[in-house]
Amino acid sequence: MYIRAPGLADLVLALILPAPLALPQQSQTPRKPEVPYVATSEAAIRAMLKLANVTKDDIVYDLGCGDGRIVIAAAKDYGAHGVGIDIDPQRIREANANASKAGVQQLVRFDEKDLFQTDLHNATVVTLFLREDFNVRLRPKLLKELKPGARIVSNTFDMYDWKPDKQLVLPGPSDELFNRKLYLWLVPQK
Repeated sequence: MYIRAPGLADLVLALILPAPLALPQQSQTPRKPEVPYVATSEAAIRAMLKLANVTKDDIVYDLGCGDGRIVIAAAKDYGAHGVGIDIDPQRIREANANASKAGVQQLVRFDEKDLFQTDLHNATVVTLFLREDFNVRLRPKLLKELKPGARIVSNTFDMYDWKPDKQLVLPGPSDELFNRKLYLWLVPQK
């Protein structure tokens, strides 16, 4: 068997031709949030966690967690573990600072991540304050990854044709758009 040793021409070509593996990777431009950040009111947080019947045995995931207030409240008020997911690095920094200030950093975690790329298998409760179109896009993922009996609670927005197991309307002005209507779905048996 004959193996050709690299010659001068091979070395020159190696120096002048781009080597894709040797080039530094371009950093990806951070994705902008597709849903504007609107904070969940304290009354809605309390009602959402109560509607989901959160206990210390739960793992609460908040998709689009913003400043972390829902998972922090679940940890502080119920002793539950929580995971907040948000694509905005500023919101993740705020959430971590808020968890530290509340003294629950050992019970919660915040990940800068696309919520559609998040593994939800461990969640027993998922909270949402997104738009209907996002809820509907998330529905197959929620049904595939969550265990039967897991609870999904949405602030303000429903899931079109998937009728909630419970609905709650909080008191307040009738023209108030957000933080009044809450929806609960139980993941059915597969």
